[in-house]
Amino acid sequence: MDLITTAYGWEFLFRFIHFLAGITWIGVLYYFNFIQTPFFASDLGAQARSAMVRGLVPNALWWFRWGAMFTFLSGWTLILMYLGHGGMGLGDGLITRILTGGVMGTIMWFNVWFVIWPAQQVVIRSAEQVAAGGEAIPDAAARGARAGLASRTNTLFSIPMLFFMGSARHLQTFNNGDNDAIYWVIVLLIFLAVELNALMGAGQARQKFLGSVSGTIHAGLILTVVLYLVGVIVNS
Repeated sequence: MDLITTAYGWEFLFRFIHFLAGITWIGVLYYFNFIQTPFFASDLGAQARSAMVRGLVPNALWWFRWGAMFTFLSGWTLILMYLGHGGMGLGDGLITRILTGGVMGTIMWFNVWFVIWPAQQVVIRSAEQVAAGGEAIPDAAARGARAGLASRTNTLFSIPMLFFMGSARHLQTFNNGDNDAIYWVIVLLIFLAVELNALMGAGQARQKFLGSVSGTIHAGLILTVVLYLVGVIVNS
């Protein structure tokens, strides 16, 4: 009964929920970006788009946004539990690595609930109106493009986010907490620049590195390396 009678048991349960919800969330994110979006750009996809937007996409978005919510809630519960026992503090290297991933995950959660989902609701409603013989919502295309850019940004963030989550207990040669304040100033500025592009970036800026699947993956890998080097150099 240690699973429900000890703090470590509850920690494991929340970690299990975090993994399960996170796999669901990121799995649907990758489906949208690696499979659905390229398919919609094809001739066959263009023909099927309206039916898929009205039938498949709403169901996928349900799993997408609630996977994000449960990942977010369980993740921050775990962080509070880490801070509450074992003598770990904000200057601890392990916590720094976890928080680096957690901040990216939080930005991604924000994009899901406050950028992607509201925009996709407009896109779905517009497709339903057109299918019923009505007019398309004028700003549906622009809202869809905004949702797409935020979704690609989340895909970019997911790569270093998973790296830092995985490195928390396994790569102790960086982010050791000696210069934590400097590290966070640099990292948060990087996060802000990437997120501002998602919220306000023009079409041309998107095409530079988020206009394709390969470009998004490469950008995510580059961001991972940059954040890793910041952790190594600042705390060396």
